Amino acid sequence: MVRAFFPGSFDPIHYGHIDIATRAVRLFDELIIAVYDKPLKSLLFTPEERIALVKEAFANEPKVQVTGYSKLTVDACREANAQVIVRGLRVFSDFEFEFRMALANQRLAPDMESIALITHEEHTFISSSTVKEIAMLDGDVSSMVPPNVHQALKDKIHALESRSATPPRD
Repeated sequence: MVRAFFPGSFDPIHYGHIDIATRAVRLFDELIIAVYDKPLKSLLFTPEERIALVKEAFANEPKVQVTGYSKLTVDACREANAQVIVRGLRVFSDFEFEFRMALANQRLAPDMESIALITHEEHTFISSSTVKEIAMLDGDVSSMVPPNVHQALKDKIHALESRSATPPRD
């Protein structure tokens, strides 16, 4: 049995991520979608919220497990008994980053393989940052994210706006 590990921040998960994961499910016996809780970027959703959104997006896929992690990806892979790290490529600039990451992972875990899947053309422009920016400017992201994520974005942005509109107390 070959178990694959698909790591990412998934803040939020979008159709580009789902495309890569769905295709990885066809290649491997099991796919663990692993939500990294400490990326070096600003996050909109908490780790728990991101895990819940990913779980809901894959609720009907029995070969997918969803977990969170906060350590080196290769260490999390070992703990999960995964043999393969799955990554997605959207544009050429992703290749350089993923290439360096794969080489670093190979140095740390020579027994682990990395595989990069190229997203379908219609998803190449989608990134979590793009989704968040459009949503925060009240744009329509319904074609970029599943309905549960679309609603979660609306709710989160509304909560942030309500919080910032409340005057501070003395």
